[in-house]
Amino acid sequence: MKSFAVIGCGRFGFSLAKTLFELENEVLVIDKNPDTVLEISEYVSQAIEADATQESELSKLKLDKFDVVIISIGSDMEASIVATLIVKELGAKNIISQAQSEIHSRILKRNGADMVIFPELDAGIKIAHNLTSSNILDYIQLSPDFSVLEISVLESWHHRSLAELKLRNKYGINVIAVKRGADIIASPSPDFVLNKYDIVVIIGSSDNVKSIELRAGE
Repeated sequence: MKSFAVIGCGRFGFSLAKTLFELENEVLVIDKNPDTVLEISEYVSQAIEADATQESELSKLKLDKFDVVIISIGSDMEASIVATLIVKELGAKNIISQAQSEIHSRILKRNGADMVIFPELDAGIKIAHNLTSSNILDYIQLSPDFSVLEISVLESWHHRSLAELKLRNKYGINVIAVKRGADIIASPSPDFVLNKYDIVVIIGSSDNVKSIELRAGE
């Protein structure tokens, strides 16, 4: 389990925070709108009303203790820059800031952002999955019920065939492709043996895919 602080809870920040929490992480949300704080509070570990441009308010939250601090203030460029600078000065280990433009991105990096993102409105879910585990390379939600996950081969899968792993029976997922170096093996056969450095593309119900994702984050 990782710990995340999400500063700014617009549409992107809301979906990002909610999904990070669903993936069994500790999530703190900070927003200056009391109605927004109330709405998100049931979906995360903790939600706090605070002005991210005020160091006196952020300094109370021990943001240096979190694995990642995400500044998702998309509509107010000045506030996002100030918040990024404050969080950096407070000792946050890893800062990800949302930018509106390339110029905005450069300013954020100069003010302490370790990574800058340009998310579309609905990209929060995807980014949350990718942040949770280094094994997860990509995540696509096809619908509320079905998802596709691109994942590095789990250690317990090394040198075992798909038939031996019985992924469909055990986890309700199907392997639709395997990436091996520059090669892509589509619809691999049951006797296909996975190697340590393979990348597996799986599809299944969102709940079943999530169970594999949680295993990858362990």
